[in-house]
Amino acid sequence: MKILYAIQGTGNGHVSRARDVVPALRNHGQVDIAISGIQVDVDLGLETRYRMKGMGFMFGKKGGVDLLQTFRKCVSRRFLEEMRQFPVEKYDLVINDFEPVTAWAARLKGISCISLSHQYAVLHPEAPRPQKTDWIGKMIMTHYAPVSHGFGYHFKPYHHSFFTPVIRKEIRAIEPDTKNHITVYLPAYDDKRIIKVLSEISSEHWHVFSKHCASPEQVGNISIFPIENQAFLTSLAASKGVLCGAGFETPAEAMFLGKKLLVIPMKNQYEQQCNAAALENMGIHSLKSLKTKRIPEIRNWLENAQVLHVPFPDETAVNIEKVINWYQTIEKPEPTKTFWGY
Repeated sequence: MKILYAIQGTGNGHVSRARDVVPALRNHGQVDIAISGIQVDVDLGLETRYRMKGMGFMFGKKGGVDLLQTFRKCVSRRFLEEMRQFPVEKYDLVINDFEPVTAWAARLKGISCISLSHQYAVLHPEAPRPQKTDWIGKMIMTHYAPVSHGFGYHFKPYHHSFFTPVIRKEIRAIEPDTKNHITVYLPAYDDKRIIKVLSEISSEHWHVFSKHCASPEQVGNISIFPIENQAFLTSLAASKGVLCGAGFETPAEAMFLGKKLLVIPMKNQYEQQCNAAALENMGIHSLKSLKTKRIPEIRNWLENAQVLHVPFPDETAVNIEKVINWYQTIEKPEPTKTFWGY
């Protein structure tokens, strides 16, 4: 079986998860990897056959997705050309982790495209929702990478098509310790904002992993590091708590390691608003933003928050086998011609 595994490269979670998913897929056939995105911070570490720009999101510096920069980077003509040229019809199975080029290529050619992503679970009606719905954000997520069928990852199996998070092997191998620092990963904020707020809590030592610095530096009680996988793992393993965005992988890893957790969902990012709602249902506190007026809430979290330890099971190989077995039982449509002449 020839399998295409397509990954959204913006952010780090999809890429980190792929390191465990790809070996499991290779138990069932030849796997080619496609990745697209315009703001990738970590290396997949696996041979990638297709590398595209796609339609990634640009993180801003004030706590959210920069919609203007995202629009400017997503040149429509280039995206259409990538989609037109992609040979999705050469594969027996297309598995998609929120990657738009291959998803739209499959849609327009009438080829089955199977989602295996956190976003699929977030959009499911059984998944938790914030009290206020961001309709624009929801619409973008719904149409960004359309699929014909899907399976999803979430913090809990809210539906029978959901799997619990893929905890990468590097995290599973960690022997957690507790020292005197808090690990911080807030890629949608610039260093100036983070330093302004966290320096007010001088009793704590903060390890900040930043998209905006090139080399380590120390500012009072705050240590700032470039984003680098091993350094982050070392800090995370020894931390007494984690302050991060309301993404999926980092909160899941923090809960797996039994670390105190506080999240700040990105603005203009519907997925993170939904994640924050799910985490709050589990007893994890979230902040609306990183501002000095939120310092009392951060202090309260430091002093009173309880640790939620969730030992997510290692079921990647089993779950991939479920997807493969399910796919072999469904009726596949015949590829269709499109207005591009296919």
